[in-house]
Amino acid sequence: MTPLGPLARPLRFLRRQLPPMNFISLHYAYFFAVSLGSAVVFWGANTPSHGTLQVSFTDSLFLCVSAMTLAGLNTVNLSELNTFQQFMLFTLIMLGSAIWVSGFVVLIRKQAFEKRFKVVVEERKRHRRGRSRSGIGLRVRSTGRKSTDVTKEAEKEGDVPKPSSMSDGAKDSSRDLTPPARRGGPEMNGFSATGDVVDDTESEVAVERSGLTFAGDTRFARGQVPPLNAGQPVRRRGSNLFTMQGVGARPTSSLSPTSPTRAYTQSMDVASPATGKSKGDIGQYFPSVGGWIARNSQFNNLSEQEREKLGGYEYRAVSFLAWVVPAYFVLWQLLGCIGCAAWVALNRPDTARANGLNPWWVGAFNAVSAFNNSGMSLLDANMTAFQTGYYLLITMSLLILAGNTCYPIFLRVIVWCMWKALTSSKYFAGEEWDERAKTLRFLLDHPRRCYTNLFPSQHTWWLLAAVVVLNGTDWAAFEILNINNEALDSTLPTNVRVMDGLFQAFAVRSGGFYVVAIPTLRISLQVLYVVMMYISVYPVVITMRNSNVYEERSLGIYAEDQDEEGETESMRADQQNPGFLRRALTIRDQLTNNTARESNSHFVRHQLRAQLAHDAWWIVLALFLIMIIENTEFVSNPTVYSVFNFIFEIVSAYGCVGISVGVPWAAYSFCGSWRTLSKLILCAVMLRGRHRGLPVAIDKAVLLPGEEGWEAEEEDGRIRLARTMSRGRQEGV
Repeated sequence: MTPLGPLARPLRFLRRQLPPMNFISLHYAYFFAVSLGSAVVFWGANTPSHGTLQVSFTDSLFLCVSAMTLAGLNTVNLSELNTFQQFMLFTLIMLGSAIWVSGFVVLIRKQAFEKRFKVVVEERKRHRRGRSRSGIGLRVRSTGRKSTDVTKEAEKEGDVPKPSSMSDGAKDSSRDLTPPARRGGPEMNGFSATGDVVDDTESEVAVERSGLTFAGDTRFARGQVPPLNAGQPVRRRGSNLFTMQGVGARPTSSLSPTSPTRAYTQSMDVASPATGKSKGDIGQYFPSVGGWIARNSQFNNLSEQEREKLGGYEYRAVSFLAWVVPAYFVLWQLLGCIGCAAWVALNRPDTARANGLNPWWVGAFNAVSAFNNSGMSLLDANMTAFQTGYYLLITMSLLILAGNTCYPIFLRVIVWCMWKALTSSKYFAGEEWDERAKTLRFLLDHPRRCYTNLFPSQHTWWLLAAVVVLNGTDWAAFEILNINNEALDSTLPTNVRVMDGLFQAFAVRSGGFYVVAIPTLRISLQVLYVVMMYISVYPVVITMRNSNVYEERSLGIYAEDQDEEGETESMRADQQNPGFLRRALTIRDQLTNNTARESNSHFVRHQLRAQLAHDAWWIVLALFLIMIIENTEFVSNPTVYSVFNFIFEIVSAYGCVGISVGVPWAAYSFCGSWRTLSKLILCAVMLRGRHRGLPVAIDKAVLLPGEEGWEAEEEDGRIRLARTMSRGRQEGV
């Protein structure tokens, strides 16, 4: 009987319901813990005796969650808080930043690489000492001399026998210890000299491997398609309440093999997929016998030594990011704080003092809030007090872009400029600088193997186009839809309206500031803002998931190893069938009925469908519950408490934007007039919305280095290769 007695079964049941320990569950835990802990401190820091506002615990929790999730909504006027509470919000905004979290992940991965390398070095030393002792013992038995004499000679010889001193017989014996799949002759393709099938399991038994290892290669005979789960026991699907795999990912997705690694032993030339196809030049990084680069920077068919070299490139790239990302995070905010604070202090000090605030503090707070896309402002009037401050509006617009949607673009430009300087300047000559240039080139070619927010060239151009189109649409709509709007015509000249419209376009999708009162805008523009807040995260998150190294594995959908002609045919087929919302084929469909070639656009459509389905029900459920709670206010004042205003506030909270329609009698957000239970529901909405922009749990850039990821990468390559061969057989019939 267990020590827990009758509690053992209930505890096991509860443990099964807990989410798995991965990046997403840890991210949730971090935000829950920091928000709740800071709320207690924030509430305990009330100083009503000094003339500041007495904030309830509900409002304290709401403000801390809003700052941490970068939602930017406020249920009280921030100018009425004491300085310590304002500084807490200032700190929470930085602690909740996506760049801060991603930079911390980079540091963790760097330490994991270094720890793994130490283990590798120790294993190699033990292996070398074992070989040395074995060689000494053999020579002692063969010559009959004392071991001390042999040891002295071994030290003189360097402890390791030289390959050139081996006799022919020794060479033959060493060849017998070589893995069959690594030998020359018929064994290279998986057959023995007698024509029997050779499995890499034999190679693992024959030779003790040291350092970073990977599972033996599985080779398919041409014309053979691996069954979905051949030889694999049927596993019951997990029953936990929270899958924590990420938006669009299968609940059961993992790096574990979907089928036994060595289930298929018939041979084929594994180097053939790389021939005649544009798979990337792997030779520019290290020499490889049969390796090739597949979609989304997957390196397939690498030997153990080649995997080690690839790991070295990844480690150097991660080490580079470990100081570039923090430097980017600190310098942008430091320079932004200096610029904005100095401008407010020199040009609009009275605006800050009217709220009892220091002008330098107001400018610095706005700069940090802009860079992290929070939208919180210490001024009750937000940015409407600076409608004519062109310098401040332009500077904060640049900070909004640098800290969110354009962060991957700016970071890639920085890396590219550094690589260009190293390769084109004569001042950076030498082997050390050449190695650094190769590291930067690897990071530019395969960024998603190293970092979540750095994308390949094609994806970065697509992201830039999306940012230009969406912001251009918002800007044009602001200017066109507000024509003859008396509420704006009476206060804003044409030149000021153009500048304010540009700032509002940058702020409405994620920045959270408002330079004009939202209720004064045309209702058609307000509807457009709801849509833009709803899709605010889509450009970055779709690009992030579409460039994921393990995208196919996370979705359960596999493409084919197509050549350039095949890719052209696939694109032509997509053009002939432009349906946007089509059913996504599962992994079983792909392996049993290869009737459709999955192009990159198919994966994008699948990601969009998953994101839309993930977002919609949370907003609908929150709206339904809040309308039940706030029914009395809706009946008494249907204009202020209209359904559209509730939708606007909920979408702003879920999109972590922060724009609000407000209330006529106060300067805080519309949610500040809600009941306690409605505020708590909106806290849950903000927390959920903050996590919709995360990568899936199976993402190379958030996983620690290990053999499991390499095996998954090799298996993905085999599945794509099997699909390609199956299609070739079908077309040949």
